[in-house]
Amino acid sequence: MNDLELRDFTIGNNKPMTLMGGVNVLESRDLAMKVAEQFKLISDELGINYIFKGSFDKANRSSVSSFRGPGLEEGLKILQEVSTEFNVSTVTDIHEPDQAMPVSEICEVVQIPAFLARQTDLVVAAAKTSSILQFKKPQFLSAPEMKNIIEKCESAGNNKITLCERGNSFGYNNLIVDTLNFQILKNLNKPTIFDVTHSLQLPGGLGNAAGGRREYLLSLAKAGISQGIAGLFLEAHPDPDNAKCDGPCALRLDMLRPFLKQIKDLDNFIKNQEALDIS
Repeated sequence: MNDLELRDFTIGNNKPMTLMGGVNVLESRDLAMKVAEQFKLISDELGINYIFKGSFDKANRSSVSSFRGPGLEEGLKILQEVSTEFNVSTVTDIHEPDQAMPVSEICEVVQIPAFLARQTDLVVAAAKTSSILQFKKPQFLSAPEMKNIIEKCESAGNNKITLCERGNSFGYNNLIVDTLNFQILKNLNKPTIFDVTHSLQLPGGLGNAAGGRREYLLSLAKAGISQGIAGLFLEAHPDPDNAKCDGPCALRLDMLRPFLKQIKDLDNFIKNQEALDIS
């Protein structure tokens, strides 16, 4: 298994839980700091390995009028401040090849969005950085096809890869999560992360924005963590109904502690079980 070292912990499917958590888009510096503080405090309390997540640009919004974020320069300043203030690693997504290098100078994990995971120029540019690369599994790809993305990235010189499950398209405006995908992704010998937030999207479900099913966050997160994976990707917001992006999928920030307590307890239980080969 290709475990990955990051600051003072290891990301791996057999290692203690890693949490990539924060906000969908960096709405403001103050919101990012508030959310990061809560994630860090609760993660330390529960013994969860924590990485702060925030997007400086949402380049794939449904509507031209949708809020996109502060942009690269201002966004990286916020991510740097979060990293310094709370002594945490950070992850953000890139959309253009020329964003890879400046982002990698701030973020230990560079994320390739699901819609862009097959874009060769973007993958190669990201591979030339020293960061860990997280690939969201595209909604239109099967889990075994992620092998091609891994090979493309490794051929460009970077084998520090995590794979992130986020559901598959199922008809119009719907996503489903096939739990068998977790085992298939793990068999590709990369740490596997579950993006429970975006797996609950109803893409285009609001006409000019994505809908969501926040009420199922805990149940779906448990289903993913029960598969013995590296960790969880989770977005939270103090007021999800008024969030500027993907509010219908975001956890209320005041529910973060009880939510993560149950997820961490389950992760401990699963990883303390004896492995059985029943093939």
